[in-house]
Amino acid sequence: MSNALYAYLLPIVFWLFAACFASSCISALTLLLFTLRRTNEAFQHPYLKQQPFKRYSFPMRLSILMDYFFRICFPRSRFWLVGQANQLLAHVDPERIPTSLKWPVVGLWGGCYVGLVAIIVLWAMLLMKM
Repeated sequence: MSNALYAYLLPIVFWLFAACFASSCISALTLLLFTLRRTNEAFQHPYLKQQPFKRYSFPMRLSILMDYFFRICFPRSRFWLVGQANQLLAHVDPERIPTSLKWPVVGLWGGCYVGLVAIIVLWAMLLMKM
């Protein structure tokens, strides 16, 4: 790649990563401080019938939120983790969930996944430049 292309792409990829980080942090804070209880009530995850959300470990809580993300973003998929989430949350119609409950979940996990791709591209560009 030419130096001019690096000069334009490197800051763009870095700021995309920074924007994803900020989006994930803001969404996580909004979710934890304001909308978590209403989100769990709206989605009614089957695991929450066994014990309350607060009693699960942190990775399990995040996996429940990731199931919500998969159900919102990929409601018809039957592949792998997305299919499992859609099977667990088949009773939820993503169209009927209010946007005020959707955006923190989508912002959290969307920012994580897009940020993951951005950091991989950033490291690849830095390693190719060396």
